[in-house]
Amino acid sequence: MKKDERREAIKSQREQLIHELETLYMAAFDRLGQLEGDIGEVKAAQFTQIILNSKLAAIEPLRKEIENPVITTPAEPSS
Repeated sequence: MKKDERREAIKSQREQLIHELETLYMAAFDRLGQLEGDIGEVKAAQFTQIILNSKLAAIEPLRKEIENPVITTPAEPSS
């Protein structure tokens, strides 16, 4: 597999993982919305903040790697 193909495969896997994580967190928020009446508004808000922090911690490093520019070094001149 060529370097560009490997890079694209890794990027694709990161994007797929981000999508799966976003789906997981949306489901968690949906469940939390249903639970709010049982646990109270304050606890629901605290739990929401914890989930948001978790989502950011899980997804942002993956997103940054996708957005990082590829730095290459020039080939050494032939003598």
